[in-house]
Amino acid sequence: MWHSLREVFRQLGISNGILYLVHRALHSVSGGRARLVRYYLVAQPVPSVQKNKARPSSVSSVREVMSSDAVVEHFPRPPAVVSQRFASDSVCYVAEVRGRFAGFLWLAFGGYDEDEVRCRYEFHDPAKSVWDYDVYVEPQFRLGRTFVRLWEAANQRLSDDGVQWSFSRISAFNAGSLAAHRRMGMDILFSVNFLCLGPVQLTVAATRPFLHLGWSEKSRPVFSLRQGTGR
Repeated sequence: MWHSLREVFRQLGISNGILYLVHRALHSVSGGRARLVRYYLVAQPVPSVQKNKARPSSVSSVREVMSSDAVVEHFPRPPAVVSQRFASDSVCYVAEVRGRFAGFLWLAFGGYDEDEVRCRYEFHDPAKSVWDYDVYVEPQFRLGRTFVRLWEAANQRLSDDGVQWSFSRISAFNAGSLAAHRRMGMDILFSVNFLCLGPVQLTVAATRPFLHLGWSEKSRPVFSLRQGTGR
């Protein structure tokens, strides 16, 4: 037990470690009806010129797919979720290795409705901004270049479209994802905390609207994102 606690604090730090333990306790005591969620809202620059690109591969490829593509059947997400993403005009890039599904990356233009808690993210400068989410690589391909190839394809399209910043949120309890985004040059904009008790959601953020209390699906805070938010 003590070893596990030390590992939590080593990976997450003191404050995030404590909040993670509070989340675990709430979730356990309430049977899953209560939880504490903490996000970092981050921005990473879209490179205008890509350096150190992955070497071309005869067995690996990345392409943009539509909802009718056969590879969609292999997505590790519920069909209803995938259909909703395409219906909202999200763009999906898929990586394949020897014809097998290896991973995907999703992009949303114009804003994004959070799918884990109730809130919406909008852009201060929509023409130069995008939201990236659910970057996933199959376990057997995580030691290769699949992750890099997905981002290279997405960044090429974004750069061509004049997009300068890609925004996303990262769980403060996910040390691995934080480390990966730091390597990509992310800029932490602000943190936001959600205390969810059944249908009631209390939001405490380090930027406007700062504090929000919602009782239903229609009640949600809206955050305007731009590089430098909260500074």
